[in-house]
Order: sequence, then C-alpha cells, then structure tokens
Amino acid sequence: MFEVQSNMKPLNRIKTDWDANLAYAVGLLATDGCLYKDGRHIDFTSQDIQLIKTFKTCLNLKNKIGLKASGSSTNKCPRIQFGNILFYKWLLEVGITPHKSRTIADLKVPDEYFFDFLRGHFDGDGCCFSYWDKRWHSSFMFYITFASASEKHINWLRQKINNFVKINGYLGKAKKSNVYQLRYAKKESILLISKMYYKKGLPCLLRKFKKIQSILKTDKRSLEE
Repeated sequence: MFEVQSNMKPLNRIKTDWDANLAYAVGLLATDGCLYKDGRHIDFTSQDIQLIKTFKTCLNLKNKIGLKASGSSTNKCPRIQFGNILFYKWLLEVGITPHKSRTIADLKVPDEYFFDFLRGHFDGDGCCFSYWDKRWHSSFMFYITFASASEKHINWLRQKINNFVKINGYLGKAKKSNVYQLRYAKKESILLISKMYYKKGLPCLLRKFKKIQSILKTDKRSLEE
C-alpha cells in the first residue's frame, strides 16, 4: 500500500480539564479574547507581548505570535490566532461567545479555580492605582478595579467575589462611558491580592504584579511612619 503524506498542520490539542493555567487563560479570553463567527477561530490580542506569551504557554499553543492593527491607529498590537473547533465549543459551554463585550454574563468556572480566572480577568481589563490623600497625614490609598461593558457579567463577578471573601466593592460607570467598573479600596484590595496571587510562580502579567508589589511596600512604609 502507498503511504499518503499530508501537508496539513497538526491540530492544537488543548486540554479542557480545569486547572490554574486554563482558568487564567479563560479570564484573559473573557476580557481581551475574541471568538470569530466561523465556529472555529479564536483570537487573543494584547499590547503586552509578555501576556501573549503567557497565554500561549497556558494553552500549550504552537502558533506564531503576529501583529494586529488596533482600531484607527497605525500602531499594531501583538496577537495570537488559532483554530480549534473543540475548544471553541467548550468556550461556548463555559459562557464565552462571539461579540461577548455586552452579552457575556455568568461563566461556568469551578470555585477552586475562580481566583486564577479572576487574575486573568484583572490582567486583561483590570487596573490598579494609588495616591497619597493630602487631606490626611501619611494616608496612602490604593484600589483594584475590574471592568466590563456587560452589566450582567460585572454583577456576576461582584457576587462571586462577595461569596468568597465577603466584600462588596463599588460598582459604577463613568459619564459617557459604556464600561462598568467594579472597584475595591485598600482593605478589600489586600484581600483580593492575597487570593489572586496565592503562591509564587503563577501565570500573570508581570508589569501589573510588580506594580502591586510596589504599592504594598509603600503602604507598609506608610503604616510604619
């Protein structure tokens, strides 16, 4: 018999057994990911090349990292695009859908991996900031914020966080903005940080992690003054 040779590239084999890496990657996809309407292709785009590489490692992808035009800007962002029908269908079951920005709602993330998911969500669309409150001597303030254009999703996120650590945060939306922001102040942020970064070596956006470490060090010094 003749051996038929194929030039087709091997499919990406993505394991869908929940673990910390998969939950983190789902958090990134829930924020900066995109599912195309073709039922097959998935895209993850970020301005941080390190985050693209981490996402690639978490899902054990072999695809090359490319560049993608960002809106009307001439600048291009790093992106990774891959096709995988089985993983696409699995993401639909989890709750991530095409045109998810305003339609995403509850996600089926196991409780034991929720904070890995939340860390990915934070690295995708979240932020942290700090400042010295001039009204009070040595009063150092800082906040952690999560964002979403979907009210259902941000309310789900808030409720899940409350279920685990009994904190409410503040939910609001700036004027002339379609994005909801879920914000946690200092004491609540410290609880979230301890849950999201529960051990060393977890996949994360190093830039944000280092910023959080710097904020915590400043806060500690302010308490000692």
